[in-house]
Amino acid sequence: MSSPIMIYMTCPTADEAEKIAAALLDENLIACANIMAPHTALYRWEGKAERGSECAVIMKTRAALFDQVKETACGLHSYECPCIVSWSIESGHAPFLEWIDSETSDAV
Repeated sequence: MSSPIMIYMTCPTADEAEKIAAALLDENLIACANIMAPHTALYRWEGKAERGSECAVIMKTRAALFDQVKETACGLHSYECPCIVSWSIESGHAPFLEWIDSETSDAV
């Protein structure tokens, strides 16, 4: 089994989040995506404090696929500098981790 990871990404709308997640799923780059309800985001952009609405997306995949996920997501994303980060899954329910592995691409 390969190294499973979670990817966190934010999008300006649920529609954009779903469009990106669907494209990644269609290419077998992720096993699943959870799109969270819109929430308030406070951040700095170009030296100015900003406030807006975003949707967070949590995706499950293999570490070896992160670069492909990032490249595909960036190509579809409307943000100039999208948040796309990952962290390792250290442990978990073995059947779930095996499912992530079986649902993602072997072409890495």
